[in-house]
Amino acid sequence: MSSPRRRIETDVMKLLMSDYEVTLVNDNMQEFYVRFHGPTDTPFTGGVWKVHVELPDQYPYKSPSIGFMNKIFHPNIDELSGSVCLDVINQTWSPMFDMLNIFEVFLPQLLRYPNPTDPLNGEAAALLMREPSSYEGKVKDYVARYATKEAADAATDDSESDEDGMSSVGDFSDEDAPGLEL
Repeated sequence: MSSPRRRIETDVMKLLMSDYEVTLVNDNMQEFYVRFHGPTDTPFTGGVWKVHVELPDQYPYKSPSIGFMNKIFHPNIDELSGSVCLDVINQTWSPMFDMLNIFEVFLPQLLRYPNPTDPLNGEAAALLMREPSSYEGKVKDYVARYATKEAADAATDDSESDEDGMSSVGDFSDEDAPGLEL
């Protein structure tokens, strides 16, 4: 058994044995969903999200792909795709990190301390910088509407054909983007 394979199994087993609800996709340890609860004392408190995780073959040397399946209003999370812009996951990932770090530290910290200067959701970033109380109100509205247990259960992966959940220029036709040069 190769080292990355063993590490994948170890990390996923640690996650399965934790308090997180984990659902493997087709009994595959490299793709699964984790039920993630918003951190306390934040506007995300009480929210429940279904987070899609894909571990590359090169894990832990290459970072996992993380995406929220149900809607969340946050400057560093794309509202449509659920993709997370998180420096630790995307640029400074280290094999020293594991899946528990993502759900116990990285994602709670991201929700607690958004970075509006590096946004994936420009509307959320602008609202946070200009009107923090309105931002908090909109976050709470999204939590009430889209981050319930029922919404998390109903959230499905609409982008199964799209490897990383991120859209690319090739995903858009001329009809989708009139006046946009492709």
